[in-house]
Amino acid sequence: MMERVHVLVVAAGRGSRAGEGLPKQYRVLAGRPVLARTLEAFVDRDDVAGVATVIHADDRALYDGAAAGLAGRDRLAAPVTGGATRQDSVRAGLDALAARGAEPDDIVLIHDGARPFAMAELVARAIAAAARFGAAVPGCAVFDTVKAVDASGRITGTPDRSGLRAVQTPQSFRFGLIREAHGRAVAEGRHDLTDDAAVAEFAGHAVTVFEGDPANTKITTSSDLQAAELRLQTALLDVRTGQGFDVHSFVEGDHVWLGGVKIPHTRKLSGHSDADVVLHALTDALLATIGDGDIGSHFPPSDMQWKGASSDRFLRHAVERVRARGGVIANINATIVCEAPRIGPHREAMQKRIAEIAGIGPDRVGITAGTSERMGFTGREEGIVAWGLATVRLPVTAD
Repeated sequence: MMERVHVLVVAAGRGSRAGEGLPKQYRVLAGRPVLARTLEAFVDRDDVAGVATVIHADDRALYDGAAAGLAGRDRLAAPVTGGATRQDSVRAGLDALAARGAEPDDIVLIHDGARPFAMAELVARAIAAAARFGAAVPGCAVFDTVKAVDASGRITGTPDRSGLRAVQTPQSFRFGLIREAHGRAVAEGRHDLTDDAAVAEFAGHAVTVFEGDPANTKITTSSDLQAAELRLQTALLDVRTGQGFDVHSFVEGDHVWLGGVKIPHTRKLSGHSDADVVLHALTDALLATIGDGDIGSHFPPSDMQWKGASSDRFLRHAVERVRARGGVIANINATIVCEAPRIGPHREAMQKRIAEIAGIGPDRVGITAGTSERMGFTGREEGIVAWGLATVRLPVTAD
């Protein structure tokens, strides 16, 4: 029988050791928030029933931006507001999972929001370990000599490193076991336990260490973020550019959709969907970077389910296809040709909306526009043309 697995991502901290600026889980890492990369390890797994994230009360807008454009969003539950400590935040997340139907025999993986390199094999080991032992954590052997010191810095001992492990997340448990352990810790006044293994140990449960992954690093300081950026840039050396094109004619109406923004106009664009030429062109451009057909092959106009559909679904699909290949969107740009409506007043809103759909920063979205000097069908105000251009970075693979 397949185990029912829940994931709890803890992202409520302030990350003061990472320096000034946004909390570390929302810092940009190779074009995307750290938390987006963390969540990606879980939301598209078929063996995960749902993913809940614990966030700070002030971070909802940051969280929404990080979650935008993720594949498998149907598994992503509404975020939970955390507490004053990590321990409090985890307990709040466990309570929320219980309210959403988590059962005692289910499995829960508890993972740090600032640990974006959890590979699929590690997650699979975590699930298997929880199923077998009830309480388990990933750990890596310690190769450096470790010294115990007193308050003055004087060495007081040298532990045998053969019995030491550097512990990581995701830590995995039977849901009922770890929720009961957290409740007991609070009832007995313990609020200083730094990880969930310590909570389980405090409650008297045996915790097993399974094989971790040295590459599953946590971002704590600004230098950690720089190292992670370099790591991703080094891995993503296959740079590709794709181009897309779309055109729609005007019909009677009172608005147009351009770049995901509804713009008042004397007419509307004709099309099977909402006829957003900008999003259509960008969808084709992204699909072109991975040789994955075009918008018509993924969303044929003969299929009535797409009649009147919002085009953000098409662009989001293309984004997911790129990310399924391990790709990172470096930049996307749309060029719009029309006499009217004027694009300038709506440029910033379009950049923001496209960035939300693609899960990238607005500074990675370009919108350029011009007229055709009254020449051709655009000059006669019969329709609008858009070109899309996308640059993505993909992992290098052997031919």
